[in-house]
Formats: sequence, C-alpha cells, structure tokens
Amino acid sequence: MAKGSFTAAALSCAFIAAWPAMAADPVKLRVADSFPSGHYLTKVIIQPWMAEVTKRTNGAVTFEYFPSQQLGKATDMLTLTQTGVTNVGYVAPAYVSEKMPLSEAAMLPGSFQTSCQGTLAYAKAAREGAIAAQDYTPNKIRLLMAVALPPYQILTVKNPVKAEQDLKGLKLRSTGGAQDLTLRTIGSVPVRMAAPETYESLSRGTLDGVLFPLDSVVSYNVEKIVRYSTEGANFSSFIVAYSISDASWNSLPPEVKKIVTEVSDEITKSACASVDQQDAEIKQKLVEAGVQFVPISTEFRSRLDEMLKDVATQWAKGLDSRGRKGSAALAEFRQAVSEQPKK
Repeated sequence: MAKGSFTAAALSCAFIAAWPAMAADPVKLRVADSFPSGHYLTKVIIQPWMAEVTKRTNGAVTFEYFPSQQLGKATDMLTLTQTGVTNVGYVAPAYVSEKMPLSEAAMLPGSFQTSCQGTLAYAKAAREGAIAAQDYTPNKIRLLMAVALPPYQILTVKNPVKAEQDLKGLKLRSTGGAQDLTLRTIGSVPVRMAAPETYESLSRGTLDGVLFPLDSVVSYNVEKIVRYSTEGANFSSFIVAYSISDASWNSLPPEVKKIVTEVSDEITKSACASVDQQDAEIKQKLVEAGVQFVPISTEFRSRLDEMLKDVATQWAKGLDSRGRKGSAALAEFRQAVSEQPKK
C-alpha cells in the first residue's frame, strides 16, 4: 500500500475508533497560514474554528496550528494543502490567480459595500456554480471558511491621493490578477507581492503605497510608514479563505464532516460581522498613529466610477477568451450579492 493511502486509511480508522469512545489520543490535523501571530483575522476565523470543532467532537479532533508562514509562504499554501504538508491551509485565491481565476469576481472594484455582503455571496458562489467548478474542484480542495475584506483604500507615504493626477505612476502593492487590472486602469503601477512583504518594500521605497484594507495596515505595521489614506473609495477587495484538501476531507467520518461544516458556516458569518464592526475601530487607531484620511470628493468619485466601470467586463471577457467562464462567474457572484442584506 502506498504511504499516502496508508496515512489516509490510518487517519480514517483513528477517527472512527475515537469518535464513540472519545479517545485519549485524538487525531491532529495541521492548519497553516501566513498571518502573523495575533493577527485579528486569525482571532475571528481560524482560532475559534479550531476550538469549536474540538469542543463539539469532545476532543476527537484537535489541531496543530502553524501561523506566520512557518510551513511556507502565502503563495505556496495551495500546493502545501494539496500535497498534505498541511491538511487545512489559508488558500487565498488572489495569490494563485492563475489556478483560481474566477474567485476574482469577488475582488473587483465596487463589488459590494460590506464584508458580510461579499463574504456570504462568495461562500455561496464557491460551493456551487462556475467558481466551485473551476477554482476548487480541479485543485482538489474544498472551501471551509471565507471572509471578504472591506473595500480597499490607497495608502501612500509621501503625498495624499486627492485627484486623478495623484494616481499616475504610483507604485502600489497588488495581489495580482484583478487588482493589477484595476491599478493599471487608474494609471498606477501594480507591484505584485504578498502582504507580509509590504513593510520592507515601503521602507526601501520599492513601493509608493499600498492597496489595502484598513485592518491589514495595522496587522503588518504599515501605519508606521504611510501617512495618507483615501476615504470612501472602493478600489477592490480580497478573499481570505481556508480550505481543506479533498484527501483530508474524504478521510473524515460523516459525523465529523457534519460538525466541521456547521462550525465553518457559523464562523464565516460571525467573522464577517466582526470585520465590519472593527473597520471603524481600526480607522480610529490609524488616525491616532498619524494617518490622515482624505475623503474622496464628489468630482473625483465620479471620475473613478467612470474609469473603473469597465474593469469587471474586461476581466470577464479576458477569462472567456481563454476558455474560462469569467462572465458566468461574474453574473453568479453579482446575483449572490444582490441576495444579501445591504447592511
């Protein structure tokens, strides 16, 4: 028997044996992400999820948690999850957009207004329809939890962004894919990198600023460098997603799958609510740190809307031309957003 098959079989047997008897030596699943220790997203997503799964299985399921890129970089999490280095991984679709391109339907400018709108719409789209069929099934992973971050703002080091000309030539951090298209459309220069690399790049002057949600500014200490932020813009978003490999999922007995699914759905809803609530609190922290928020004027907003109105269509058509169902994914996601409460 192959080593992988033996491991899966042993894992399944251990679960089956442990479940009724509440074995003293519970099975451990590895969980990995790239967030620094203490990151607020881990406190509202993965940490309560692990604790609740362990509680509801009476200790039959426990976890080994590896934060801060201990098992590998953010861009490698899909491979690490697929190969079993970790059973559950923080697989952010934007970091592997060539393999999970349709998920970017949820990361286009103006896609939604609140975290929960985007979160619940993405969770639905990633479990059925085009996004599930092309981003998850072929990669042999299954979405557990996702959170859509609030609309991104542009934060800069030297000069505030008050008008269209202020965007021209700005070197801004991007996650790639749809964000690259968005930044090029407004005249800026996208520099693709994972969030943990932004502080050093800003310090060295490789970046003029970042395209970030406010929580990431604090989480990655960027408030120590940036001095200005747009306010009221909606440049894009980002999907924080934890997925389990098909192999790990299939090794679980039905009772555990049921509990994991229930807890995942509950945490997805509670996490996005926490994200929405904390956005205003984080803004106040940034103000106290010396970051100046510059409201988008009515004139500038109209110009941004004009520039960005075709980004989604361009993105979808680009995927359609490569045989990917970009237009279908965009339509499905927009429909899912329309079904969510606006507040």
